[in-house]
Amino acid sequence: MSPTFVFVHGSNSNSFSWAPLQRELALLGHRTLAVDLPGHGFGAAFSAAYQAPQDLTALAGAPSTLAGVPFADTVEHVSDVVRRVAEHGPVILVGHSRGGCTLTGVGNAVPELVDRIVYISAWCCVDLTVGEYMATPEYATTALNDTAGVLVGNPVELGVLRMNWRTADPRLLAALKHAILAEGTEQEFLAYLNTLEPDESLDAGGPEDRAHADTWGRVPRTYVRLTQDTSIPVALQDRFIREADALTPDNPFDVRSLDSSHVGFLVRPAEAAAVLADLVDLTDGE
Repeated sequence: MSPTFVFVHGSNSNSFSWAPLQRELALLGHRTLAVDLPGHGFGAAFSAAYQAPQDLTALAGAPSTLAGVPFADTVEHVSDVVRRVAEHGPVILVGHSRGGCTLTGVGNAVPELVDRIVYISAWCCVDLTVGEYMATPEYATTALNDTAGVLVGNPVELGVLRMNWRTADPRLLAALKHAILAEGTEQEFLAYLNTLEPDESLDAGGPEDRAHADTWGRVPRTYVRLTQDTSIPVALQDRFIREADALTPDNPFDVRSLDSSHVGFLVRPAEAAAVLADLVDLTDGE
């Protein structure tokens, strides 16, 4: 039976971001499904204060549907989707950016239902947590250091990280473009920015949610490096690969590379679709 690609989005995003890549894969004859994590997609928190004209004071205090949602709920949500998809054949679970945390959690929880895990410049926590990796030299060069102006409100009071993607500040927009879609056109960048959601959960998992050799470590896995990524630097992507391979040396990453910024492969997805389609033969042969 042919596998189904199950896609997990990154921070402040949703299932809609995968649509161009899903289209390319469909044209190649592959079945796909994109998941909205809890509090995302049509369940995301948008307030009138986020609209135009914006009321940033009101936005800073507006309640969020994501406040208090634990990482465990995210893992269970995707695990439930995988259970249903697995009834129809093999599952290739694909995640981008922060979505990698969820991939690892699902691999820990239901490894028997996942035939391959694919991280696309995604967090793959093995030795450290997300917060601890952020304090390493490999993360120090991230271009996200220059985008703090996008934050709105007090995360402790809101219970979430809140971003104002509808900012019109030219310096901040330039910094954001450099961080996430440097090779894109201005039009592509603004179009992508308007797919994002204001809120993201504070909970990306703890030490217990790192990769487990006896569960996650049994699943074949691929890491797709994005060589022009300035949000998750290549040095950090390579550290994830090294640590994972050290954890399960008999099941190392299959490593691929794309010449892409953090989200360039989503905006121009043909090459990424070809890489993923190639993994179907690997999965069929396992």
